[in-house]
Amino acid sequence: MHDAAGILLSLLVVFVGARVGEELAQRMRMPGVVGEILAGAVLGPSLLNWVSPDQVLNALAEIGVVFLLFAVGLETRLDDLKRVGVIAFLVGTLGVIVPFGGATVWAHVEGFVWSKSMFIAAAFVATSAGITARVLQDMRALQRREAHVILGAAVIDDILAMLLLGVVVSVQQDGTTNAAHLLAVIAEAVGFVLIVGWVGTRVARRRSNWLERPRMSMSALSIVLALCLGLAWLSTRFGLAAIIGAFLAGLIASETEQRQQLEHHMKPLLTLLTPFFFVMTGVKLDVGVFAQPDALLMLVVATVLAVLTKLLGAYLGALKLGQRSALAVGMGMVPRGEVGVVVASLGLAAGVFNAKVYAVIVAMSLLTSILTPPLLGWLLAWSQQPQDDPQPT
Repeated sequence: MHDAAGILLSLLVVFVGARVGEELAQRMRMPGVVGEILAGAVLGPSLLNWVSPDQVLNALAEIGVVFLLFAVGLETRLDDLKRVGVIAFLVGTLGVIVPFGGATVWAHVEGFVWSKSMFIAAAFVATSAGITARVLQDMRALQRREAHVILGAAVIDDILAMLLLGVVVSVQQDGTTNAAHLLAVIAEAVGFVLIVGWVGTRVARRRSNWLERPRMSMSALSIVLALCLGLAWLSTRFGLAAIIGAFLAGLIASETEQRQQLEHHMKPLLTLLTPFFFVMTGVKLDVGVFAQPDALLMLVVATVLAVLTKLLGAYLGALKLGQRSALAVGMGMVPRGEVGVVVASLGLAAGVFNAKVYAVIVAMSLLTSILTPPLLGWLLAWSQQPQDDPQPT
């Protein structure tokens, strides 16, 4: 009974702390995820020491991030990607290649072997579409062409990032980076993603009535959650991260006629479980690391690198929109948010990152999320000034 009481108290502290942190962050016009992670840092061993990582909290955090990536996939539709045109594809692709290449070289210069360098670089790749979408919504700019390109490119960005993450996880587990092995890993990861994603979405689109056959309460949600957990497990059997399978499950479910209903039913689960992931991320953060000058310098370099490489890659992809709009698109792709944090947690759990690297990546993800809203707002206003911009194709 004592253990049960202790577990319930920990759950209460984490959940309430997450809600308070999110509320304070949003009142300060920052993304809610920033407040949840900072709440974890305050509650954890670095400061108040009210919460410590344990098996129960870590399990809830793992389930929370699996459902989070399922929800991201659920909001993604392949048809939406076709509508945003070539520019969004270029923005998404170059927005992955440039940061990954730059961060890999930087991490190797810092003294990491190539396999660990690629893992670190994976945290620099994906864009947090949720943070950017919230900024665009607050500015009532969702109907602008830059917004369409940013959100479309962010989806492509996420898909490429999941594929890239699968490759680096496999390489790290096998501990080798020779060309033949790397090609085999890439083929395995690409094959898994393409077969599951392509076949699954086609089946879901043509046979979505399979969700209506069972008559149990919430049957559609029960089936897709089983699919989510099953593909999450299957992806680990292929040496990939569980979140990749969860993302693919969401992508499949997004093609069914029950998509909106599923999104509605997922909200309570996400409200309950995802805060545990972000708070536990902060709990594991050793704030004392930044008392060391070398850690602070590493954070500054990592943040500047994260901003400039993503800005450059997305800017080059969006140049057909004109230079001002291309800069706005580039800034809209900068926030790493929850995606960088997910990669950091995977790296810590796998023993790839030490406490300093983990703290730097989490802090970099937070800083890019904090810097983006005011800079994006200014660039969007600037890009609205008269200029001769060609329309996207």
